[in-house]
Amino acid sequence: MKVKKKQISDTEILLSELINGMQEVKARDIVVLDLKKVDHAIADYFIVCHGSSSTQVEAISRSVEKETLKSLGIRPAHVEGARNAQWILMDYFDIVVHIFSEQAREYYAVEELWADAEFNRVEERA
Repeated sequence: MKVKKKQISDTEILLSELINGMQEVKARDIVVLDLKKVDHAIADYFIVCHGSSSTQVEAISRSVEKETLKSLGIRPAHVEGARNAQWILMDYFDIVVHIFSEQAREYYAVEELWADAEFNRVEERA
C-alpha cells in the first residue's frame, strides 16, 4: 500500500521562512491569521508580531527580508512604514506581514479586525 505524502505549497514554505526570520530576532507574540476562508480577504495569510522598541521592529523587518531572500530568493513586493518603525507592513502577495511596536499593535488591533480568521499562535523559541 502506498502512503501519500502531504505536499507542502510554496505559500506554506514562505510562511515558514517569514516566521523563522521573525524568530531569529525574538519577535514577540507571533500570530498567523489564516484568511483563506474569509470572504474578500486580500491575502491568504497575515502574520502579526511586535517588537519592544522601534529598533527591534526594524531588526525584525530586516531579518524577515534577509531570511526569505537567502533561502527562497524572494523579496517583498512592497514595504510600508519602515521610516517610523511603529507598524511595518511587508507584502509578499499571498502573505502580508505586520510588524508592530507593542503600543501600535494594541492600538490598531489587527487581529480583532479579522476575528473571523483562523488564529494560530506560534510558539516562542527557547
